[in-house]
Amino acid sequence: MRELAWSEGVWTTPPAHVVRGEDGLFVTASQGSDAWRVTSYGFVHDSEHALLVPFPIDTAVEVTFRLDFTEQFDQAGVFVRVDDEHWTKAGIERSDGVDGLGAVVTRGTSDWSLAPVPGWSGQLVTMRVSRTGDALTVRARTEISPWQLVRVAPLDPAATAAAGPFCCAPTRAGLTVHFTSWSVGAADSSLHQASP
Repeated sequence: MRELAWSEGVWTTPPAHVVRGEDGLFVTASQGSDAWRVTSYGFVHDSEHALLVPFPIDTAVEVTFRLDFTEQFDQAGVFVRVDDEHWTKAGIERSDGVDGLGAVVTRGTSDWSLAPVPGWSGQLVTMRVSRTGDALTVRARTEISPWQLVRVAPLDPAATAAAGPFCCAPTRAGLTVHFTSWSVGAADSSLHQASP
């Protein structure tokens, strides 16, 4: 994997505040920032703070951040964007008082999957998304737990995509996410390998 400089990416929506430090990037999300399309809620939100670089086929992107969420729908992880109606966000989102690991896959309308990970709070979480063939493969781990498969989602192999770290704060002001690393490299060689 090749470590990326934070300056290599372009924001989809600039965050409220950004500080680059020796130990990473501190991103403060704007209140009301989110990414969602229609399903169940009926609204469209496209104000996520995603720092993106090109994401060609047969590559992977990894993002690591400190999990320290306290409010409803605080979220961070990896964002993969093709256009306004085709994107995937994968990471941790706090829902009903519990941190959940999951993904929102959007193809016109959004599809959300989430599983509780209450023991992950306070740890460094790494999200990894590989792009191979017609698929995105999402994996996650913490500094003390192994890789686990989160989601396999469709992505047109002909699509031009971009990917990178993201965060949102739909319900409050003041969420600051500490991203510690961002890297790119070769995609995972197998869907079912033990570790990428």
